[in-house]
Amino acid sequence: MPYPKSHKAKTRERILASATELFSRYGFNKVSIGQVMKLARMTHGAFYSHFASKEALYDASVRKALDGSRAARLVKGPLSLQHLTELVSNYWNLQELERKQQPGPEAVLFNEIGSEKAEIRTMFEASYLRMKKMLEMRLLALSKLKKLPFAHDREVIADKSRVILAALVGAVAIAKSLPGEEERQHVLLATQRQILLMLGVSETEAEGMLQRVMSA
Repeated sequence: MPYPKSHKAKTRERILASATELFSRYGFNKVSIGQVMKLARMTHGAFYSHFASKEALYDASVRKALDGSRAARLVKGPLSLQHLTELVSNYWNLQELERKQQPGPEAVLFNEIGSEKAEIRTMFEASYLRMKKMLEMRLLALSKLKKLPFAHDREVIADKSRVILAALVGAVAIAKSLPGEEERQHVLLATQRQILLMLGVSETEAEGMLQRVMSA
């Protein structure tokens, strides 16, 4: 009996979901096609019916991670400072990774820092620029409504977006390298707190947001 028309799309999605999880956790170089197919519970030979190469799979998985990220959802959500601060106070962290939840796009960027492979550096740049644009769009809109404590200026907004993204990715990179759980959490929380303050959230409100995340 022939497979239904939807079969190929569903099997491609299974491969992509497995690849997104593995690449987000371990990076391009530490993941093989065989590992992806094993997680997807499919044979190795089925891979090339859906993707031309490991690089093509990685590119598709990065796009999937970004499209499904909290940042992408918030950009489409109601225009409010609350939604923007939710991005910061609930972003992917080590605790979520240990609970086996889906890593966020910050993990994709972290895993490829310093890669010498030209194709990966190109994809890293594209991922970074796409996330930066998401932040800029929201910051520009909110600053125009005078809901942020800085000027409605594209250069200022671009710099704020760079700071937020660099801080989030850098915090994850440092925290993942530390052996002690207590200091790891201090790094993550301190970074989130400073970004929230930069966005105009009061210290009391910032502490409340972070406490809710920690107790969730």
